[in-house]
Amino acid sequence: MALDDTQGGHEDLERAALAGAAEALAKQKLAATQRIRKRLYAVAADYTATAAWSALDARRCNQARMLLGQAHYLAGMAQDSVVELRVWNSFAMLAHQRGQYGEAVDSAQAAQAATITRRDPFFASLAHARTAVGHSTLGDRQSALRSLGCAQEALDKAQPRPRPSWVTFYGPAELAAITSIVRDRIGDFAEAEAASHRALSGIPTPFLRNRAMATARLALAQLHQRDIEQACATASTVFQLMAGHSLCGRLRSLLCDFYRDLTTLVPEARVAREWEDRYRSEWS
Repeated sequence: MALDDTQGGHEDLERAALAGAAEALAKQKLAATQRIRKRLYAVAADYTATAAWSALDARRCNQARMLLGQAHYLAGMAQDSVVELRVWNSFAMLAHQRGQYGEAVDSAQAAQAATITRRDPFFASLAHARTAVGHSTLGDRQSALRSLGCAQEALDKAQPRPRPSWVTFYGPAELAAITSIVRDRIGDFAEAEAASHRALSGIPTPFLRNRAMATARLALAQLHQRDIEQACATASTVFQLMAGHSLCGRLRSLLCDFYRDLTTLVPEARVAREWEDRYRSEWS
């Protein structure tokens, strides 16, 4: 998963994950107990969910949806509620990318219903946080803030324990990053900026892509407060963070959002023209 931590969604990651899934499924042809068969299905589901995540992060929506369907089927065969939650979490993100915001909320609530959320509040927190994003996109301020509160309460109850590698990104810093998204979408721009600063103070250095995403979110929160010069300076650090790495689809999309909002707010400003030049030459 090191490639995902630094670069995000990438075809090499997707191919490697699908190869792992195929290997696990091939072992199903061998004589084995039902317990081992379920475990092999779980491994295949987890690998397929990783491939789906890579496609989602690269904003290849059709591929992500196909792979998530496969991962959901395999998770059901495995009766693995952790992978089930992972798949619904990704379905929620995919629905948002496709502009299907009601479906994003429904998918996040399906993640909340996974059995693992009743056994481990850590996973419940992630599902509530994803639900908060969905509500905020629909403009439902009260529901968004309620879900954020539930996410924080559940995370406070979570105890350290071994968990799958795919979920190591989540914790107080990532919840702060999600809080920034929610607060920005419901118009609480100062609170969004503060949450982004909290996120950046806690996201581990190896999670380069996550730090770049949080930085871009910080720039957006500053921009929405019309702190134009500071917002552009913050956004520029995204390229410094990702120097030597390609920008994943989600990060490109976020920078496009920044560029769009910048040119809407101050279309004639020098910084807007500079960003237009950068957009055309560096990362469009």
